[in-house]
Amino acid sequence: MDMSIRDSTPSHATFSERSGLRLLSILAKIVWFGSYSKGFGTAGVCLMRNAWKGDQHPSFINFISTFLSANSFRLNFVPIAPDFIFNCGGLSVAFIFVTNWECNNVAPIFNRVKKLKMQFARFYVVITLPAKEQIDSFIQSYFKFGMVIGKPTFVPVQDLEMGFEKMVKIAHSSGVYKQEKIGEKLKAERKQLVQGMNFYLKVVTSIPGIDNHDANALSQAIGSVQAIAKASKEQILENTDLSTDKAEMISRFLRDPKFYLRPKIH
Repeated sequence: MDMSIRDSTPSHATFSERSGLRLLSILAKIVWFGSYSKGFGTAGVCLMRNAWKGDQHPSFINFISTFLSANSFRLNFVPIAPDFIFNCGGLSVAFIFVTNWECNNVAPIFNRVKKLKMQFARFYVVITLPAKEQIDSFIQSYFKFGMVIGKPTFVPVQDLEMGFEKMVKIAHSSGVYKQEKIGEKLKAERKQLVQGMNFYLKVVTSIPGIDNHDANALSQAIGSVQAIAKASKEQILENTDLSTDKAEMISRFLRDPKFYLRPKIH
């Protein structure tokens, strides 16, 4: 089957011969997405399978390299099982990128998909389908080979550049989402820390004569309320600037139930 794509659709063979308008469109996308990703302060690493690279036209590999460089991605060529692995924000996303859908030879693609989906938690299959015949073939084959929607996710595209752009955007958005979740977790941990410190101050300053300065000094030098309760008067005096009277008050208050349970008049 002649898989070359006519003037209205791109292919490996015609990639370097496209019109100036098409090239300007590509460059605009590179600039836009580069600004978009840098706005989040993110970058990443793209691993490309050596064998996949060997099957592509050099001009398409050059496009990929330029696109990644504009978006602060480092590109490495390695012997990996999927065609691409992106690492963004500490999150790895794997891809199969089918650039030439042969209607009469689809079994190897789906067999490979079934194998790789068991190896990667985040795995996508990008397929270039420029012609209706190929779209129909894909739909029929999808169900014939028992694919389950979303396991993995298939991303049909019309041309090569669109396919690669989709891959980068999927990987990038996955990394941004992870960073946002990390940020939310850190925010929650900070909130818990502040709440814990507030509770600590409330407990320690309930000791007669002990103020916030004394409580902070005890926290830094001795530690938790439990550690303070176990510390001797001598340890408190040796490690803080508290007076002898305050050190004795702390020791008595936290160790003698008769002392800290008696009614107090403020």
